[in-house]
Amino acid sequence: MSEILALDHVQLAMPAGREEDAQAFYEGVLGLPRVTKPEPLARRGGCWFAHGAVSVHLGVEDPFVAAQKAHPAFRVADLDALAASVAAAGYAVRWNDELAALRRFYTDDPFGNRIELIAG
Repeated sequence: MSEILALDHVQLAMPAGREEDAQAFYEGVLGLPRVTKPEPLARRGGCWFAHGAVSVHLGVEDPFVAAQKAHPAFRVADLDALAASVAAAGYAVRWNDELAALRRFYTDDPFGNRIELIAG
């Protein structure tokens, strides 16, 4: 059996035609730059974001249903600064202290997909 080496990317769903909203959140708020999708995939809609080893793909799904339980979790260098940026952009910051050893909060992207952010 072959071993899994790394996680290549996370894919989330989004509604059609909302790429600019995705960019405003993932690049503008979370700081993940938008990258060009390969041409054969670009015509499907959606968009990709990446920074270092972190890669998020948003694909158009119709009918669209937000992921309200399943979610990506990102470790961040300055959790408090990011929480302030998320709140300033008008998104909810839901702190969670259920795991004492983990400082984290949840928010939702513009489409209602749950996102977890964890102190690095």
